[in-house]
Amino acid sequence: MFKVIVDADACPRACLQVLQRQKKTWKYRLLTVASVDHRIDHADHIVVGKGQDAADLAVVNNTSRGDIVVTQDWGLAALVLGKGAFAISPSGRIFSEDNIDFLLEERSLKAKFRRAGGRTKGPSARTREDDRRFQESFLLLVKRARTDTPNESELTE
Repeated sequence: MFKVIVDADACPRACLQVLQRQKKTWKYRLLTVASVDHRIDHADHIVVGKGQDAADLAVVNNTSRGDIVVTQDWGLAALVLGKGAFAISPSGRIFSEDNIDFLLEERSLKAKFRRAGGRTKGPSARTREDDRRFQESFLLLVKRARTDTPNESELTE
């Protein structure tokens, strides 16, 4: 049985609802990870301290090949991809070996720009389209996780 592990500190409720509904059909273990600052009402939940990377470390330590990780953190996505897991953002973006290097480079350039005094846009408000895209992309990953054979050409955007 594979796991779906959620970096729950910044995961929208709509995503968690999709994951709970699909769990009944696909029979995976749903594990949420969040700091003590966030209350997640879920039977299979790991609470971590307030340390900067505490939740990320707990996600990585609980991830195995073929699992699915839900996260907005591109660095965390890169780490779980390296373990042979799948990664998806709450907006439905599927992270893969084909796009993660570009995303990490973009993150680095934006951080450099901000350190120099520049301002960058934050994320847009969540929409129903994000919910739909998340569910569709998640179902694609569930089907791949069931066979545990990532196919890069299917997983890129």
